[in-house]
Amino acid sequence: MEIFLFILSALLIIVGIIGAVVPALPGPPLGYVGLLLLQLTDKVQFSVSFLVGWGIATLAVTILDFYLPIWTTKKIGGSKAGINGSIIGMIVGIIFTPIGMILGTLLGAIVGELVGGASRDKAIRSGFATFIGTMLSIGIKLIICISFAIYFIFQLF
Repeated sequence: MEIFLFILSALLIIVGIIGAVVPALPGPPLGYVGLLLLQLTDKVQFSVSFLVGWGIATLAVTILDFYLPIWTTKKIGGSKAGINGSIIGMIVGIIFTPIGMILGTLLGAIVGELVGGASRDKAIRSGFATFIGTMLSIGIKLIICISFAIYFIFQLF
C-alpha cells in the first residue's frame, strides 16, 4: 500500500505541474492532493500547520488564477470581450502547446477587443495586459507545484 501511495502521490504532483500550465487541469489542487496522499504513508509526517498553510496557499492560488488575468485586463481598461477572446485563444492554442497557448492568449485578447469595438491601440494594450496577467498566474501556479515536487523529493531521501 505504501508503494501505491508514493506512486499515486508522485503522479498527482507531476500532473499538477503540467496543470499549472495547461488550463484544463487544476494544477495546484492536484499537487496538494499528492502531498496529502504522501502524508498517509508511514514514512512521511507533515505537521498540521504545514498542511493547513499549503492548503490555504493552494486555495488562494486557485482563486488568484481566475482573477489575476481579469484584474490586469480591467486595470489597463480592457473589456469582457478581450477576456473572453483570451480564453478562446488559449483553448485554441492548446493544440500548439505551449507556445500556442501563450500566443493564443495574447492574440485572442487582441481579437476579442477588436471585435468588441476597441481601437487598435487599446486592443493591443488590453491584449498585453491579459497576457501579463495570464503569465503571472501560470508562474505562481508553477512555483506552488514545483514546491510540492521539492517537498516530495526531500521526503523520499
